Amino acid sequence: MRISRRKPRPGQVPVKRHYINTQIRAPQVRLIDELGQNVGIVETTKAMAMAHERGLDLIEVSPLANPPVVRIVDYSKMRYEEEKERRKERAKQHKVEVKGIRLSLRISEHDREVRLKQAERFLGQRDKVKIEIILRGRERRHVDAAREIVSVFIRSLNDLVPVVTEQATQVQGGKVSALVARQ
Repeated sequence: MRISRRKPRPGQVPVKRHYINTQIRAPQVRLIDELGQNVGIVETTKAMAMAHERGLDLIEVSPLANPPVVRIVDYSKMRYEEEKERRKERAKQHKVEVKGIRLSLRISEHDREVRLKQAERFLGQRDKVKIEIILRGRERRHVDAAREIVSVFIRSLNDLVPVVTEQATQVQGGKVSALVARQ
């Protein structure tokens, strides 16, 4: 019986594979029973027989030890517990997203405050915020006014939540933008 040893894809967490029952090739093993007690060094065939009579599986938990350490457990239950632990770890992770806040040259005070609250909420969730103004038509002549609006927005956002500017205010075509993140 050949065991596949595929390489995991980039960004994918490799799943820890265990040798079970007949896959264990060592002649002698250090046995730990289902209660966690160290039985000692025994023949692999004897350890397999002990696991079989208890209706459980023999699993190699430390293959690099000399002799390898094996444990008598229910393999499906152990896999379920490991998967549950992996899911819990995955749920704790937070992928940082870049959220966008769009302003304009003629933005009213109330609309600016609404955008400030949105940006504060995004930063509270540990996301990054991209502030941008799209200049249309004759507005393209007033790039300096757009830069001022963005810098005033960042200063007033800094009063609410301490932020760091990750990407300074820059002009690309008809767009003025800056990227901020929570300190």
